[in-house]
Amino acid sequence: MRKSIVLLLSSIALLFGACNSGVTEKMTVASEQGDCVGVMPMKCLLVKKAGQTDWEFFYSTIEGFNYEHGYEYVLEVKVEKIESPAADQSALKYTLIKEISKEQKTSENLPQIPVKEEITDSIPIDSISTDSVGS
Repeated sequence: MRKSIVLLLSSIALLFGACNSGVTEKMTVASEQGDCVGVMPMKCLLVKKAGQTDWEFFYSTIEGFNYEHGYEYVLEVKVEKIESPAADQSALKYTLIKEISKEQKTSENLPQIPVKEEITDSIPIDSISTDSVGS
């Protein structure tokens, strides 16, 4: 009888542990960060997840990972679902499991982010409406 109870409790503990264990994912982190806008303007990591060819902005953080500019990383991370995230919080939590590699290099084919002057220069002056100015 005692062995049955111990076996049952062990099974329950294993089941609950498996439900919150998340999944592991391999991702590459670029040597540069990009300017992005979440709740406010900030710097985002640029990442490629396994199987992706294009870089994407990564608005979350990776717990336990210390980014250093000028290095491209390959990481193994644990991804867990957050049950009740805050309104401005990701529904996923990323935790570093292992830094597979860290190579000093310049990452290639990063997305081009226009600087403020380029955006302003690309808008024709005659397309800016002055009807609502001073209203």
